[in-house]
Amino acid sequence: MKRQQKIAFVESFHETVKDASLIVVATFSGTGVNRLTALRRTLDPTGIRFRVVKNTLARRALEGTGREGLVEQLSGDTALFLCKDDPISGARVIRDVLKDLETLRIRGGYFDGDIYDTDGIKGVADLPSREDLLALLLGTLQEPARQVLSVLQAPARDLVTLLHNYVHKLSEAEDA
Repeated sequence: MKRQQKIAFVESFHETVKDASLIVVATFSGTGVNRLTALRRTLDPTGIRFRVVKNTLARRALEGTGREGLVEQLSGDTALFLCKDDPISGARVIRDVLKDLETLRIRGGYFDGDIYDTDGIKGVADLPSREDLLALLLGTLQEPARQVLSVLQAPARDLVTLLHNYVHKLSEAEDA
């Protein structure tokens, strides 16, 4: 790569890294080019970008992004997964894809303003999705109204049950 190409790459990659809400650093030693190409094709529809980068260029691109802590994880063969939109579902997709590729291993990454190790990034994939959290919030908000309604309906329900039992008792008495 020529010097001008490197500068252009660093500037472009700097913006990509700065916009990413989830960055996963992985090592890909022993993974063939065909497998990496297939991985890219699998991830493209999900909105996750997979980039194999030179460590020096990645270090320069990380400067001034607030994600400088990732520099410590850049060594050897380095690949980055970059997710811009939904980091939790992105982490799940990455985890599921990497189950099939034993040669690709997570070193760590960035999520929600913090730098995480391997276990931390895997923990992000276990978080509930945005939809799950919204459903939980909605249920929590509806519960007090549901309880008030239940309390208001209780006297009428109890009266109906009492009358039903009384009618049942009278019918048993007539049969006897």
